[in-house]
Amino acid sequence: MFDIFPFPVKTETEKFVEEELSNISMPEMKGKDGRFQYTITDVKITELNLTHAELKFIPNVGLLFDVQNSSISLTFNRRILYWFFYDTGNINASAEGVNINTALKVVRDEDGRLKISNITCDAKINKMKAKFSGTLGRVYDFLARVLTTGMRFVLNQQICPALNHAALVDVNSMLDTIPVRTEVDEFIGIDYALIDDPVVTSQSLDMHFRGMFFDLAHQNITQVNSAVDPVIREYDRMVYLALSEFFFDSGMFSYYTAGIFQTEIVNEKMPKDLEMLLRTTYFGAIMMLNPALVDSPLSLQLAVNSPPKTTIKTSGATVVMTAIVKVMVLPPGQDPVQLSSMTMEAKFNAKVSMRGKRLSVHADLRRYLHSHLSMFPLRKPKTRSDCGCFVFSDWTKRGVRIPLADGMDFIEEVVEYHNGFIVIGANLHFSKGLRDMVAGSMETAAQNNTL
Repeated sequence: MFDIFPFPVKTETEKFVEEELSNISMPEMKGKDGRFQYTITDVKITELNLTHAELKFIPNVGLLFDVQNSSISLTFNRRILYWFFYDTGNINASAEGVNINTALKVVRDEDGRLKISNITCDAKINKMKAKFSGTLGRVYDFLARVLTTGMRFVLNQQICPALNHAALVDVNSMLDTIPVRTEVDEFIGIDYALIDDPVVTSQSLDMHFRGMFFDLAHQNITQVNSAVDPVIREYDRMVYLALSEFFFDSGMFSYYTAGIFQTEIVNEKMPKDLEMLLRTTYFGAIMMLNPALVDSPLSLQLAVNSPPKTTIKTSGATVVMTAIVKVMVLPPGQDPVQLSSMTMEAKFNAKVSMRGKRLSVHADLRRYLHSHLSMFPLRKPKTRSDCGCFVFSDWTKRGVRIPLADGMDFIEEVVEYHNGFIVIGANLHFSKGLRDMVAGSMETAAQNNTL
């Protein structure tokens, strides 16, 4: 579950709108009135000053970006013919009382991705000022009136289409960079598809992602979600990501079905002190079995025999797992011989962390290692990190990307544990402006189409 609040994005949205409008091209304007002829060319917006801009949510619709009483600075070239007088030059002008009202409707598309499906736009300008110098005062006054009329036409004909294209094409291309169903590594993937349309309130944009991992080799395995639905009650940060126990359990289940939670420690993987511990412990058993095997290699096999289960409480997160531990002797040229087999159950703490776009789980395996190694009467091995028990931590600590667009990252993350779910609050950092993010996504899409 994702909750997004608008306020910190307002600045980036303003910059994006300013850049979009500054890049629009305006048509050449020509006119004739009696003996007066004029041509206006190279009209360029040099500055868009959004002094009164507001970004807010529209319940059951989407986003509203409202600009009131702002201004536009522009330049243009003039060519004027009045009777026998011919005049050319550059003019600086300003449009005041610029009002732009843009509403974006957000939906879930057929792939489960957030999209902008529709945009309504209304733009108008109240008045235009232009400074002219020279002897043709009456002519310039007339030109100012023409320019005001022309600029109003341009706002209606150029600004709204530019914003329509920016939202429906450019921003949607950026949203395409958010992963929906993607590989985590060579064993599992994750499904971030929206399960329904975003819920827009006056305070937030709520998105409910499926949040389910799957085994790449068995993608059609059904996983039942019986976890508690997360509830977000905080509002002081820009983004809140809520993760239920099902999110973590589906990851454990997928790694389990992929066969990741098993390992064998043998030969060069076997630390010397662990090998000595095993040989000393099982010396008598080997002598009774076959004295000729006393110098044969030993192996320690560990395999989780059921999907680990996650429990989240206000005190933290714990993971319970059971594993079968086998000690084997490996006579050369013969089948392995089992010396011992034990089923062990372990419960250990798991710490969830977020950095940038990656969510990681760090497991405290010390109690798990102790429970495994305590079956041996002699000292514990010093090189605990070589133990196969760490196969669990090695995979989960790598982390998984969360559904954020390229160019966005979490900062100032705070993880809070609740009964049945975890809530991560964070602010957004834009590693590049929205315009650059959009340009990057468009370039990537063009390259993919070429390929």
